[in-house]
Amino acid sequence: MAACPFRRSIAAQGVWSQGHGDMDFSPWLAHSVFRLLSRVLNLPPENLIKSISALPVSKKRPVADFQFFVGSVIENKSSDRSKPDLQLQTQRLAEKLKCDTVVREISTGPGTVNFTINRELLAKTVLQQVFKDGSEYGIKSELFSTLPRRKIVIEFSSPNIAKKFHVGHLRSTIIGLLGAGFQQFGNEDELKSNPLQHLFEVYVQVNKAAAEDENIKKLAQDFFRKLEARDAQILSMWQHFRDFSIEEYVRIYKRLGVHFDEYSGESFYQEKSQEVLKMLDAKGLLQKTIKGTRVVDLSEKRDLSLCSTVMRSDGTSLYITRDLAAAIDRMMKYNCDTMIYVTDKSQNAHFEQLFQILKLMGYQWAERCQHVSFGLVQGMKTRKGEVVFLEDVLNEARSRMLQNMAAAKTTKELENPLETAEKIGLAALIIQDFKGLLSSDYQFSWDRVLQSRGDTGVFLQYTHARLHSLEQMCRDGQSTDINTACLQDPQAISVLQHLLSYDEVLYKSSEDLQPKHIVSYLLTLSHLAAVAHKTLPVKGSAPEQAQARLRLFQAARSVLANGMKLLGITPMKKPQHENHILI
Repeated sequence: MAACPFRRSIAAQGVWSQGHGDMDFSPWLAHSVFRLLSRVLNLPPENLIKSISALPVSKKRPVADFQFFVGSVIENKSSDRSKPDLQLQTQRLAEKLKCDTVVREISTGPGTVNFTINRELLAKTVLQQVFKDGSEYGIKSELFSTLPRRKIVIEFSSPNIAKKFHVGHLRSTIIGLLGAGFQQFGNEDELKSNPLQHLFEVYVQVNKAAAEDENIKKLAQDFFRKLEARDAQILSMWQHFRDFSIEEYVRIYKRLGVHFDEYSGESFYQEKSQEVLKMLDAKGLLQKTIKGTRVVDLSEKRDLSLCSTVMRSDGTSLYITRDLAAAIDRMMKYNCDTMIYVTDKSQNAHFEQLFQILKLMGYQWAERCQHVSFGLVQGMKTRKGEVVFLEDVLNEARSRMLQNMAAAKTTKELENPLETAEKIGLAALIIQDFKGLLSSDYQFSWDRVLQSRGDTGVFLQYTHARLHSLEQMCRDGQSTDINTACLQDPQAISVLQHLLSYDEVLYKSSEDLQPKHIVSYLLTLSHLAAVAHKTLPVKGSAPEQAQARLRLFQAARSVLANGMKLLGITPMKKPQHENHILI
């Protein structure tokens, strides 16, 4: 069992400002529904925004466009809160509402009033909105308009110095062993030529030696103690390791399309951790144990039944001490509204204690700190064996995709097959990792991850490439002025309805910080586009019909690309197989 290396690295430590600029409201189709309900319920339209949502597209039957959740607004005054009472109120509300030029039909569901929009208006408005907003489609929505502009600090990835994106954070035992080990097993030339690999090999060697020799452990402890004391020679060596490590990380992060605003792991705060210890002592929060360590009592009865160790008996800091220093420093530096930590779920208890200590220290902003945890990946192997390093995983995905592409009889000759394989392979890994709850463990299978059909990143890339190819082949005949009466087929309506719900998906992901909602949306969009193409061909259709269908596929591709980029995927523009071209 190994922690997922790419899941750690897709989120990185940085500063993110969330804002909206000049807001466009969501399509006025929803506003028509707001107005109808507002008049009958005698409520301001803005009070209804979160009570109305687009209906999920059904493969079996046509569905309405919007649904209003009656129970979210109408208080059931009856003492009997059974479903019939809610349904009765739902029916009565539906009877009071009248169709107009926008709302074509009103029906009811379990606790919902459903609204079907005039089909030509649906096509016209959705397509106009998609192309008007471009990359900001879905973000320029009333769902986001009520949110204030916020500054959010996100700490993520957190690879260890010299550990090639290995699991865990930098801990004193690791940096101490590495420092002591390099003095015995290190080689400066090898460090320059392949820094992370060499430092990792040094760590493996010294770790093995420490298991047999207690003196090695003492040397490691002494190294770390000198590091915290800012010993010039030891500090210079650690900085040497850090610089080489970050240089390698930047190269690997570039493959992921990840850019950092700042590199400052918790090890950066070793010196400031001593100030934290003084603050804890001044507030009467620091207690000494029999072993000589210093702890903060977190128990309800203050009986040390639950405590957090913040200082070793030799006076050196621990991981949590440095995290306390980092949190305080970052809040002072950025004055952010929220701080989010992205790490594996084994550290849940650590962050609970971190936030609790901050509160005890009097920092009310600790309430705005959040830990987003992720699970473990089981069964991840390359052909060489177990995989624990991100670069190994990326290389393996690229290698397997190259072999798949070479084995396919219909594969076109590509200008840059290595780059294509890289993009598809990374998409495959990201989608597999983001399909479920971040905190869930899952079984990894290369065959499943790299399937070209089904709910995979490979399928998303192929779909985008096919749609892009369609646009390029029909470039000369493209027109923005289309007849929406040509988009009344059930397959076209399904695509339009799905595009209508994109803002809700983005909002949901922003609320619970789970990318699975976006993944599910994009996979459904790809399947709907594929089905639509089978029954709504562009080539061979009448010019007016071809133009309308092409515009629909353009909109689907645009939203698909937007969503893929949000997940860290670079959309592929050329299809891998000739039979994947849509015409």
